[in-house]
Amino acid sequence: MEKLEQLYEGKAKKVFKTADPNKFIVSYKDDATAFNGEKKGQIAGKGAVNNVMSNIMFQLLEAKGVPTHFVEQLNDRETVVKAVKILPLEVIMRNVSAGSFAKRYGVEEGIVFDQPTFEFSYKNDDLGDPLMCESHALALGVVTAEQIETIRKYSAIVNETLKEFFLEKGLKLIDFKIEFGVYEGEVILADEISPDTCRLWDVKTNEKMDKDRFRRDLGNVEETYQEVLKRVQK
Repeated sequence: MEKLEQLYEGKAKKVFKTADPNKFIVSYKDDATAFNGEKKGQIAGKGAVNNVMSNIMFQLLEAKGVPTHFVEQLNDRETVVKAVKILPLEVIMRNVSAGSFAKRYGVEEGIVFDQPTFEFSYKNDDLGDPLMCESHALALGVVTAEQIETIRKYSAIVNETLKEFFLEKGLKLIDFKIEFGVYEGEVILADEISPDTCRLWDVKTNEKMDKDRFRRDLGNVEETYQEVLKRVQK
């Protein structure tokens, strides 16, 4: 399958049309951004890590009953996906306090929650992806009540599946961001699942094994991404 016209370029990926109107090709980049694009850089090999890892995750979740946009991996950086219309919402689930949650509420990182939190943010770079409650999402017409119910159901499965999977790989799933889209009238999981979109801490050391290494200038960014993929592929 060949790439045709470029449809979109985001912070981490490019999306291309194909000869099949129901399929796109996603190409993953090494570009890295943080703090709503204020910090920019490159992480060598990141695109390949995120592509391969996302596809492993999507196939795992498909087996658990979560429909995804994954069709076929073409190479290390490119994947054929279903032509999904992305909903303008990011879903953030948290199992442990970290990042913006800890900062927002003035608490330390590492507090294990009795149950996971579920947040929406409005996918809008100009507004800084603000937090959005369900009633506001419904008021703006960006999602239906039925779609919210489906998203909640799938997100819970994603969280439980990934927590268990990563724990077997010596990683704690602290929190993650996922996106959903609509394909042939159905809500399905899209975007990516990678060290860019998940906070992962080493089980033994609590070392950060994700994009926080780039955000916080912790060093060994490329090596950490490669290590996460290596563990995932075991």
